[in-house]
Amino acid sequence: QVRLQESGGGLVQAGGSLRLSCSASGRTFSAVAMGWFRQAPGKEREFVASKRWSGASTYYSDAVKDRFTISRALHGYTVYLQMNSLKPEDTAVYYCAAQQTGANAYNIWGQGTQVTVTS
Repeated sequence: QVRLQESGGGLVQAGGSLRLSCSASGRTFSAVAMGWFRQAPGKEREFVASKRWSGASTYYSDAVKDRFTISRALHGYTVYLQMNSLKPEDTAVYYCAAQQTGANAYNIWGQGTQVTVTS
């Protein structure tokens, strides 16, 4: 069974930084992309950033572009989200997701990690 485990969330003041991590486990797991989504209270889940494993292309939402950076570990399926210049509107539960090889969408999701930014 494949699992995604996030870590690194927490409470930070506006202007601060946090780094989220997400690691995949499962003997036969392989992915074409991994990414981050977030869901704020009362809002729908939204895309934040993603990284493709082949070619290493990265994508960001306009809301986080130039402030957040997605990266991957050299080995295995681990992704990071470096979040700088955080704003109160970045407050949300952040979810890691993976698009397994052969899937046409993100089909594996983590449990989420809370990020709270105070003003």
